[in-house]
Amino acid sequence: MTFSDWKNLGPAAAARLVHERVAALAPAQQRAALAWLAPEATLAAELGAVSDVAVQAPLRGVPFAAKDLFDAAGLPTFAGSVFLPEVWHPPTGLAPADGCFIAATRAAGAALAAKAHMHEFAYGITGENPHYGDCEIPGHPGRTTGGSSSGSALLVKAGVVPFALGTDTGGSIRVPAAFCGLYGFRMTPRHPWIADGYPLAESLDTPGFFTGNAADLRSVLDALIPENASSPLPAPSSKLKGAYLVLPGLEANVEKAFLAAATRLAPALPAGIAAELLPLFAPAAELYAILGGAETWRIHAPFYDRYRDRYDPNVRARIDRARTITAADITRAQANRDAITAAWAALFRDYDFIVLPSSPCAAVTKAECTLEMRSRILGLTVPASMGSLPVLALPVPLPDTGGLTTGLQIVVPSIHSPAIRAVLEDCL
Repeated sequence: MTFSDWKNLGPAAAARLVHERVAALAPAQQRAALAWLAPEATLAAELGAVSDVAVQAPLRGVPFAAKDLFDAAGLPTFAGSVFLPEVWHPPTGLAPADGCFIAATRAAGAALAAKAHMHEFAYGITGENPHYGDCEIPGHPGRTTGGSSSGSALLVKAGVVPFALGTDTGGSIRVPAAFCGLYGFRMTPRHPWIADGYPLAESLDTPGFFTGNAADLRSVLDALIPENASSPLPAPSSKLKGAYLVLPGLEANVEKAFLAAATRLAPALPAGIAAELLPLFAPAAELYAILGGAETWRIHAPFYDRYRDRYDPNVRARIDRARTITAADITRAQANRDAITAAWAALFRDYDFIVLPSSPCAAVTKAECTLEMRSRILGLTVPASMGSLPVLALPVPLPDTGGLTTGLQIVVPSIHSPAIRAVLEDCL
């Protein structure tokens, strides 16, 4: 269903459909995905509260979900944990007001239908959560939606809502989009919409969103990130200069699908440039572990020892490693990050967009959620994160897999780059 389909239902029918589609999920998946579900009457009232003639509300009549690290007025924010309200918004543990991202989305006319569970504290890329359960791709039981925006992706893929808010620090919009066959957009760090969300690593945390189709993603972009009024209409992607780069570690069927999709958008990056970039990008997962880990430790240090036993064991192990990071480690990693940032800046003097693969494989099973797999995934997604760059995430079907997918990262220099809409237009 598109945004238009949802709007045509009317408020009461749309609210009823949200609840019917939640009920159609297996109970374990309801628990894994939903931190909070708006009562049907409450949702219908919010959907009907925006006038149909309010041109300032382009998303009027559309329900959405939000990752549960964004505050919603009167609700607790757990960020995938079991204890965060005890230390966040004391003494009640309830958010006093909507966070900036939810407020902006509601101001555009959309109605908050649900808050979605996530990988605990967004500190993971596989979407696992021992407290609430692992989010699985509808139609592919046992395969994770990916994380950390795991519940947001599941609710869109299952058709419970047509779009959802998430975050992307090291890939948590791009990886679920690739695994679930969704469209997504990652913005830039330190945007106001992420500033009041519960942080993982503040220099890397980035707001973003998912939709089930290209037209709806265009609608969300137009509503939330409108083009500059003074800028010309975007040129067709064929008139923009792009290039693709194959990164190492792709399974054979993923590389074949990536090349087929990427070559429709742009030629390969010249071999000389690729040879310079690949060594820079190679340690990306390690840089992320150091720089992101150091920031995560600073956030959790005030209460970590008191709550340590209540953390997800895998997240606890990451934080235990993060607290041992030294100043020398950070200095070395920051120098490497600066080199990556400079390389991206040089690329964007000559190119409008760069196409990278989003995942090394199809959606993984529980047994495949290993440290080695985490590093393989982050090796593809973190280069753009190190450059603090926006990314359009596009799904790519994997033939002969029963409907599994991978994805493209369309890396651009700005959230107002004409390449975003030009490439997306080719998907419509």
